[in-house]
Amino acid sequence: MGPLAGVRIVELAGIGPAPFCAMLLADLGATIIRVDRKEPSGLGLSRPLQFDLVLRNRKSIQVDLKDPAELELVRTLIDKADGLIEGFRPGVTERLGLGPEVCLARNPRLVYGRLTGWGQDGPLAQTAGHDINYIAITGLLNAIGREGQPPTVPLNVVGDYAGGSVYAALGIVSAILEARSSGKGQVVDAAIVDGVASLLAVHTGLRAAGLTGPERGTNLLDSGAPFYDVYECADGKYVSIGPIESKFYQQLLERLELDPSALGKQADRTDWPTARRVFAAQFRTRTRAQWTELLEGSDVCFAPVLDQEEAFEHPHLKARGTFVEVDGVMQPRPAPRFSRTRPADPAPPAAATPENAALALAQWLSKEELDNLAAAGRIQNGAAQ
Repeated sequence: MGPLAGVRIVELAGIGPAPFCAMLLADLGATIIRVDRKEPSGLGLSRPLQFDLVLRNRKSIQVDLKDPAELELVRTLIDKADGLIEGFRPGVTERLGLGPEVCLARNPRLVYGRLTGWGQDGPLAQTAGHDINYIAITGLLNAIGREGQPPTVPLNVVGDYAGGSVYAALGIVSAILEARSSGKGQVVDAAIVDGVASLLAVHTGLRAAGLTGPERGTNLLDSGAPFYDVYECADGKYVSIGPIESKFYQQLLERLELDPSALGKQADRTDWPTARRVFAAQFRTRTRAQWTELLEGSDVCFAPVLDQEEAFEHPHLKARGTFVEVDGVMQPRPAPRFSRTRPADPAPPAAATPENAALALAQWLSKEELDNLAAAGRIQNGAAQ
């Protein structure tokens, strides 16, 4: 099920944005086999398998790529694939014997997806890094934070996953579509720094036009504007408001029972400090729940600031079924949504057992190929060793 049903992808196991890219594609119906090491890599955050949600919707095989026969098995899988995902430093897969030149020579229609932080070339291509470094170099991190405060480190969502995984998935799907008409595969160089720079397109234009300034926390969308910010309530919890448009702003003032003259003009930056003080004092007069009852569902551009567990229970998200419980773990359903080719609910991460490996290989290999592997001692009773 899902719009990518019939698309087959080999994932060379890694951490961070590459497996998240694979999860996105698997969520939408792609058949993905994960090629993993036989020994743990020691990378990433260790956790029980059921909570490693980026591994959902696919099964894995464990191989020793130093073994020529097992390396050839992986190459055989790649021969049958529409795409491949790898997230190693440039040159690693070449040294493993699985680089683009080798794989595309065997499978000319293959889309070879490479997901890194710095990209396949450039002075930093061979250096280690993490999300914080990639958003730092692109100018994003410098723009996040309060006025007069150091840059605020966000979760690794904007860099690793938005700038990396989502762009890699878009690139891979785009190249697969093109390969179906041209008959030719290609390499997709998905660098997080490139993706984050792309995400900043609107703000780059605003800055060039002189509509935003270089100082963080002083602009319309970075907590500089008092009407686009979060405020503490009487119970210590927070609410968010964002009525940029004047008609919505007026509705907010009416519901808060505030005199517009006490705040000054909405668009006059010199009046912003006064407006902020008025808003802050007013929101401290009621609890978050009370403000939610008064403001939610109106056009004042309001939402309570919820933690993860509270988000699971929010009526709007529950009505849409945004989250679903799988194997005892609440998690997001696949996104986006489709009217006809609706993706199935996620399957939980699968342990790398011989039985699951056999099921994975059976989706890719013919009976004759499986029998040959069994005869060579590579699988037993239909299970990969």
